[in-house]
Amino acid sequence: MMKKKILIVVANYYRKISNDLLQSALKNFNKKNFSIKIITVPGAFEIPVTISRNINKFHGFVALGCVIKGETPHFDFISNATTNAIMTISVNSKKPVGNGIITCLNKKQALARGKKGFEASEAVKAVLSK
Repeated sequence: MMKKKILIVVANYYRKISNDLLQSALKNFNKKNFSIKIITVPGAFEIPVTISRNINKFHGFVALGCVIKGETPHFDFISNATTNAIMTISVNSKKPVGNGIITCLNKKQALARGKKGFEASEAVKAVLSK
């Protein structure tokens, strides 16, 4: 069986949160069946373009990051834009993109959701196995 190539794109704006997401995602991929590359980007908004630029090089993708609500509508714009872009990329390329970009009201909520990286990687594995 050929190894599946996976790209994990991590927004490191909130480094501790992103690292927790990344570590949980990596637990889900064994080295026997998967080859993993990790690219870090400044924020969640840069994740879709990074995946798009690499769409033909990988079998699947995991998007990891965190957007925390502030006092302006910026949270809504970034959350909606990244979610819509990731879905569009996945549908158009017919390749799985696990969405592990968490959206929270505060850092405490975000820190409690570190396992979402595992869940996003599990979704990619499930689609690739079909």
